[in-house]
Amino acid sequence: AKCESCGPGYASPLDAMKGKSWESIPTSSRPREQLLYLPCISRSPGKENPDYLATVDVDPTSPTYCQVIHRLPMPHLWDELHHSGWNTCSSCFGDPGKSRRFLVLPGLLSSRIHVVDVGTQPRAPRLHKVVEPEELFRKGNVAHPHTSHCLPSGEVLISCLGDPQGNGKGSFILLDGETFEVKGNWEKGDKIPSLGYDFWYQPRHNVLMSTEWGVPRVLREGFDPADVDRGQRPPPAPAVPQPPRLYGRHVNVWDWSSRRLLQALDVGQGSVPLEIRFLHDPSAAQALVGCALGGTVQRLYRTQEGDWAAEKVIEIPRKKVQEWLLPDMPGLITDILISLDDRFLFLSNWLHGDIRQYDITDPRRPRLVGQVFVGGSISKGGPVTVLEDKELQEQPEPFVIQGKKVPGGPQMLQLSLDGKRLYVTNSLFSPWDRQFYPEMLREGSVMLQILVDTDKGGLEVNPNFLVDFGKEPWGPVLAHEMRYPGGDCTSDIWL
Repeated sequence: AKCESCGPGYASPLDAMKGKSWESIPTSSRPREQLLYLPCISRSPGKENPDYLATVDVDPTSPTYCQVIHRLPMPHLWDELHHSGWNTCSSCFGDPGKSRRFLVLPGLLSSRIHVVDVGTQPRAPRLHKVVEPEELFRKGNVAHPHTSHCLPSGEVLISCLGDPQGNGKGSFILLDGETFEVKGNWEKGDKIPSLGYDFWYQPRHNVLMSTEWGVPRVLREGFDPADVDRGQRPPPAPAVPQPPRLYGRHVNVWDWSSRRLLQALDVGQGSVPLEIRFLHDPSAAQALVGCALGGTVQRLYRTQEGDWAAEKVIEIPRKKVQEWLLPDMPGLITDILISLDDRFLFLSNWLHGDIRQYDITDPRRPRLVGQVFVGGSISKGGPVTVLEDKELQEQPEPFVIQGKKVPGGPQMLQLSLDGKRLYVTNSLFSPWDRQFYPEMLREGSVMLQILVDTDKGGLEVNPNFLVDFGKEPWGPVLAHEMRYPGGDCTSDIWL
């Protein structure tokens, strides 16, 4: 078979992992990653520059290895580029009329959606189209777009955090996959969650699941712990029994075919469920979700009765501290991902500063097999003193690589298709970066590479890999989510 008769991506997760390629797959799209695309947020004090999409060379044989080789600035300021997705992916494998050419890049604060052509010149992407926020407001009454996934239909589905006024609203917007025109809301019916964030779908099990972060107008002001137990003031009419929450505690279960909300799985007050990942094997009716403030990972599964349930399978203890915002510091699990063979789960603790690897051969009983500290708030010599720690005997050493003391903590993760290299950046969301790691706005964030033991488990920082975004020509920037030209384990869905 040849790729032109197969469509985009790979036939299965294991095909992707093993590097089963086709004659017409270009070098930049083969399993050994050579390029990474990631948004860079410009928030350096005293500078006003647009956010941009950076192209980073990660080919160790290249003379520009570990360098930003291209920057695509957006047309406006203050977009807060965040997560991205594709116009099409492995969910359309088998359709020769589809090709992975465009990266869909929403602005979390501006509500603009940028469509970037990465197919014409992969090493020098160019802006193809901008969907203005008024289109989202007018056709869907939504704003603050977050996660985008391509659909088997060829359309693009984007989750949103709120409405045009900055209130919470867990709605979705649908784009035409060819023209990128806004088609309207995806969901049907009157039941809509009060909050939104990430999502994953699996038509084989007739399900879409979405998570909840917080109310946009609250998030952009930074984190106030008191907000976790507060509700947002409802609109004047109609009256509601109780005010909606400012921060999330539910995983919402949708019927894929009817697009209606079926369940709201409560994973705990103050839990804030963020990134959700189904097992890649499409026959597996299981998913995992990281709960940021709760410090837990919940397994989501279909019961014998046919509905869905959640159970806690990982819990990261809080640390008793002084000279910090609270007396107890959560790990703040901000990202998780699953290897393509469904064997390993990786997660980042943005505040504690560690990345963890779990063997999830049995998803009900994950086993910690790898851990590495690459920054965080509890390093020796810093302002925070740990008074009680149920896991560590002493505070970790400050993380230094190539002579640079890295500010911030591990955040966004991306795994090579073969599972052997884990890339990490350390910016979460600029208002929260400013609050928890102000030095990162002055010094810029970084991208690191973690070497993964795929046999017994284990993590080790590659000392020869560092992309320092504090040295960018337009000033220090905050680097966020990463994508490969050929797709990856957090963007592609198999049916």
